[in-house]
Amino acid sequence: MDITIHSSFLPHTDPDASLAFYRDTLGFEVRNDVGYGGMRWITVGPAEQPGTSIVLYPPGADPGITDDERRTIVEMMAKGTYGIVVLATKDLDGTFERLQAGDAEVVQEPTEQPYGIRDCAFRDPAGNMVRINELP
Repeated sequence: MDITIHSSFLPHTDPDASLAFYRDTLGFEVRNDVGYGGMRWITVGPAEQPGTSIVLYPPGADPGITDDERRTIVEMMAKGTYGIVVLATKDLDGTFERLQAGDAEVVQEPTEQPYGIRDCAFRDPAGNMVRINELP
């Protein structure tokens, strides 16, 4: 089988704040920015990986979601328990410093985990957990 990860979706509550975080703080390139019906979908990704993207989307956009489900999603986002993405870098300390200087909300400083990974964690402006693993 020849299957790759093309795109993953993370919700946003403020498209401009999310764009600033992923573009300006993380350094991702903007691949698409589409507005429709007062909502906005923004596709970003690392320049060195043109085939892999994150789509930042309005969480209430799915017409099959009830109002109660939308409220639950917003509550989970506020707690940081709804969306997560795991990224990787060879320079974890440098990446951590850049994100911290960009006022990203630090959840965990670079830490050697008992399961053999060194990583750190932040929340994006919508509350999504962004974990960053250190590559060997």
